[in-house]
Amino acid sequence: MAASSNSSLSGSSVSSDPDDYQPPIWKSYLYQLQQEAPRPKRMTCPQEVESRPKYYGREFHGMISREYTDGLLGGVEGAYLIRESQRQPGTHTLALRFGPQTLNYRLFYDGKHFVAEKRFESVHDLVTDGLITLYIETKAAEYIAKMTTNPIYEHLGYTSLLRDKTLHRLGRARTQPRRVTFQRDDPVRPVTCHTTATEGHKIANLASVRQSALRDSPEKQSSYHKIHNFKVHTFRGPHWCEYCANFMWGLIAQGVRCSDCGVNVHKQCSKLVPSDCQPDLRRIKKVFSCDLTTLVKAHNTTRPMVVDMCIREIELRGLKSEGLYRVSGFSEHVDDVRLSFDRDGEKADISADVYADINIIAGALKLYLRDLPIPLITFDLYSTFIQAAKNTNMDSRLESIHEGLLQLPPAHYETLRYLMAHLRRVTMFEKDNLMSSENLGIVFGPTLMQPPEQNTLATLNDMRQQKLVMQLMIEHEDVLF
Repeated sequence: MAASSNSSLSGSSVSSDPDDYQPPIWKSYLYQLQQEAPRPKRMTCPQEVESRPKYYGREFHGMISREYTDGLLGGVEGAYLIRESQRQPGTHTLALRFGPQTLNYRLFYDGKHFVAEKRFESVHDLVTDGLITLYIETKAAEYIAKMTTNPIYEHLGYTSLLRDKTLHRLGRARTQPRRVTFQRDDPVRPVTCHTTATEGHKIANLASVRQSALRDSPEKQSSYHKIHNFKVHTFRGPHWCEYCANFMWGLIAQGVRCSDCGVNVHKQCSKLVPSDCQPDLRRIKKVFSCDLTTLVKAHNTTRPMVVDMCIREIELRGLKSEGLYRVSGFSEHVDDVRLSFDRDGEKADISADVYADINIIAGALKLYLRDLPIPLITFDLYSTFIQAAKNTNMDSRLESIHEGLLQLPPAHYETLRYLMAHLRRVTMFEKDNLMSSENLGIVFGPTLMQPPEQNTLATLNDMRQQKLVMQLMIEHEDVLF
């Protein structure tokens, strides 16, 4: 394979000052080995074979023995043919000469040719890729085993760049979640919501625990860690691994690419890349049904724009709307809001001029939360919250919920905290909207809490606990978060 000028990564880093010379970042050893790898040589059958499958060419020789195959290949490096197995008639074998021996592989076809995971349009491409892999893994086995020991990932600045952005953003947005203990019947802190004295007194009386301000470690800055979303990728032209700086060899599926941020690495290197994905907005195609952490990192926000914008609109004109969150808006209009966010992002217009019915905005918010690939209360913590709700002691119940909240991913925690504060404000207008914390718990329980396995019976059995978890988080939002 000839070197291409359109490689995504530069091959050198040379200063005009000899004293400042730095050796090339990108290592060429494996690239040179690929250039040296044997080329495939098709050994054609001189006569027509009646049983030849239509997806094979003249390289198919019919049913011949291994010994006869060795003679046909003649010890020529890279020579190959296809034969029908004598031991298992109806199956086909790729015979390939590499080094001093003939290698035999069971060959399959399902629209593409393959002997393992990789699938190829032609047998020639399969053999070419195979020879490259065999040659490199034979010549450089020890080198490959050690190539991850001196990564360049930090040197290239991915980690430091992310750290700087994250600390700057989160320095404004959030402090470390506080670990608290709970005591019954202590005085509560003043209500800070905008409401009347009577309503404020009513809400204050709902709280039966308070924070005792105990912390088990010094406060420190936290960050939104996100694992990379690596997928097998075929690179056109030479590409180098952005973790170890070595060439990614082969014709197809040479490595993996993060579909969120675009970083390219070897498959084996992907296991060592830190959880520091910084999604590229150009790769995020939609807002709804997008992973929550991916979305907020791509937009450099604390919470998803959908949550902020919908709650802002609801609090502006809908807190006294009867049946808020319980009454459904027209599904076609709710879907229009979804499409608007997917298309226009933060420029989506959800004002009263466009959607006079506030239930449409409330429905869009519920739809967004319901369609998250990973629920707001994550799959792995579902049972933690369900078990907390089953606890008969109120102090222990709240303590367990608080411990569960501390384990949420930062983006999930921030969004849930903001949502619960909003729902608590909704309950302040219960005499108008008829939505108590219990009613809101019934609505939001199944929306925010989904079991990891979709078991209908188990889900029905958990509905009471789901409702109770939501109800407690709303009523005690000021001390749980």
